[in-house]
Amino acid sequence: MQIHTLRRPFAIPLIVLGLIVIVGIIITFDYIVLLFDPATDNAIEFEVPVFDKASGTYSTVNPQLIPKIIHQTWKNDTVPEQWKMAQSSCIDMHPDFEYKLWTDASAREFIETEYPWFLDTFDSYPFPIMRADAIRYFVLNHFGGIYIDLDEGCVSRLDPLLTYPAWVRKADPTGISNSVMGSTPHHPFFMRVMLDLKNYDFQWGVPYITVMYATGPLFLSVIWKQFKRWAVYDAEQLWILMPAEPGAAYFNDLHGSSWHEDDAKWIKYLGLHWLLFTILGFLIASVFGFTSYLVMRRIYYPKTALSYKYLGQE
Repeated sequence: MQIHTLRRPFAIPLIVLGLIVIVGIIITFDYIVLLFDPATDNAIEFEVPVFDKASGTYSTVNPQLIPKIIHQTWKNDTVPEQWKMAQSSCIDMHPDFEYKLWTDASAREFIETEYPWFLDTFDSYPFPIMRADAIRYFVLNHFGGIYIDLDEGCVSRLDPLLTYPAWVRKADPTGISNSVMGSTPHHPFFMRVMLDLKNYDFQWGVPYITVMYATGPLFLSVIWKQFKRWAVYDAEQLWILMPAEPGAAYFNDLHGSSWHEDDAKWIKYLGLHWLLFTILGFLIASVFGFTSYLVMRRIYYPKTALSYKYLGQE
């Protein structure tokens, strides 16, 4: 009879832990599956466009779909000296492209005029980088073109990338990045991204996590995973620009990360030592479970033992 009594307090914390794990898996499912997706589906291969001297234009194997527009963002019209060379490399290499530099003022005016339903969310973002993230999705959906971070220099003509309906770049170690992206106007993926921004507007208490999960690459990667589960047509596919081999690159990443604060260093440290912290997490969960068992046993067993004694069954 005492063995049966001991099972109950042990089962209760196990059930609680099991429910916590199940709920956690459901909430983080899209983040977990990112770890097992190689992102090689719809990979973009490097192509060198051919210059036609007669017409003075560049030709590619497939027809152009994305309009020749380059979008970039900065807080004002004065781009820092450290980014001017990268900015000029893209502008000078593409004189036939329209160039749009979105400042804090012009970005807000654009949202207020074209997408007023999003203005409250746009204004409420606690960090400027979140507005810089959001505006790139909106302008790609609205105008189409190619968005390029200011710390990304161009090393090759981008004409081949205009032949895909929409594309993003593979992130390291997993997911996709929002540092360079291209799209036709009103592509279903970027429409989905634009509309889901309000649903992911959460404050996580840590700047880096808030930015990454609400507007940044992790947010974009989750929407991508959800989008891939749709039954999309070929024209709706999202293509992935994979890490380039030497001599076969469109961009030169200078790794600016100008918005990173001290918490980003700790997050990256956790990422580099994820196995250690995973084991530590299981140990903490085990200690919690065993402690819960002892507490429940102390609370539950004396009462049960007393009842058996009262009934003359001990």
